Amino acid sequence: MRVDQAVNIEDLHRMAKRRLPKVAFDFIEGGLEDERGLDRNTAAFHKHNLLPRYLVDVSKRDQSQTIFGRTYASPFGISPTGGAGLFRRGADMMLAEAAAEANIPYIMSGSSNDSLETAARVAPDNAWYQLYAARDGAISEDLVRRTADAGLQALVLTVDVPVHPKRERNYRNGFSRIRGGGVMESLKLKPSILLEAVTHPAWVIEYMRLGGAPTLGNWAPHAPDGASTEEVIALGRGQTPAAAQTWRDLERYRRLFPRALVVKGILNPADAVRAAEIGVDGIIVSNHGGRQLDQAPASIEALPAIKAAVGDKVTVMLDSGVRRGADILIAFCLGAQFVFFGRPTLYGAVAGGLPGVKKAFDIFRGEIDLVMGQIGCPSLDELGPDFLWREDWTQNR
Repeated sequence: MRVDQAVNIEDLHRMAKRRLPKVAFDFIEGGLEDERGLDRNTAAFHKHNLLPRYLVDVSKRDQSQTIFGRTYASPFGISPTGGAGLFRRGADMMLAEAAAEANIPYIMSGSSNDSLETAARVAPDNAWYQLYAARDGAISEDLVRRTADAGLQALVLTVDVPVHPKRERNYRNGFSRIRGGGVMESLKLKPSILLEAVTHPAWVIEYMRLGGAPTLGNWAPHAPDGASTEEVIALGRGQTPAAAQTWRDLERYRRLFPRALVVKGILNPADAVRAAEIGVDGIIVSNHGGRQLDQAPASIEALPAIKAAVGDKVTVMLDSGVRRGADILIAFCLGAQFVFFGRPTLYGAVAGGLPGVKKAFDIFRGEIDLVMGQIGCPSLDELGPDFLWREDWTQNR
């Protein structure tokens, strides 16, 4: 199957799995410990049923959405996916370019292989930057200033990586250590893993031809002049995660960054309220795609309480577990104002490069449009709890 023949995100998923050796695919696909969080994220959407309204004029349907003063063509964007360039060389800029063309936001990972300055050139109106705070506060502050100087639209502070997770797939596959932000540090592969890898020649040839693992573009300026890729990765490894990060750091970033400041990884309503009091512009309700705490609730489960706690004080967004356009509409019914996903567009990049990313967008846009028509919703601002079935629903409602 070619990427242009993909019918849904699962098709791109299968194509990406065929292209990548197991050691690489597991890094994208895996969670941690028993990986119950992965299943919980997707299963939680399945608990909700959309309740259609008929005899509504849906001949024109609008899925555009405005957040932080900018109108995007669709209500979704790309979550940060670290180390994307290892899975398809140049993937960071494929994601940025596709996002600019589609007019949706792209959150560049703090563990990206390209730099935020490059993202700003490729997608000046669509690129955001994810900050993984460094143990050295001066590095964090410099990353914030670089984000502002590059003109990126938003700074996204990820708070749900205080310590390294126990990602057991990676341990079994031979990663000697794993960086919490999502970047492979070093490989000590077993012979069986190496033998399996050579059955994926396209990826192996690209990896060898381009000299092995790519560098970390946003950390390179903070390394000594002439530092090797290994030394840049070692710098990132030594600086993250910043276990001592506190609310005072968020307050400092608020003072430093002049545009939209977003906190990603909030699950507790009390944390959402405190972030709003500090003056953040947005919250992304997220459990890091099920990759940090296996016992955490699904993001969609945590969303209603957070929306109730902060109301309209901040823009409430969601990521983790999204695989269908209907998932995005369900999130809107529960209070989200925007939705992000990471793995689906990474599947597209791995499967087919830039056309694969665009195909992922086309799939989501098409599904959103069809479901909006089917449920009698010509505009996203009409979505709410009344579009969700409830067991206690009565004729008198």
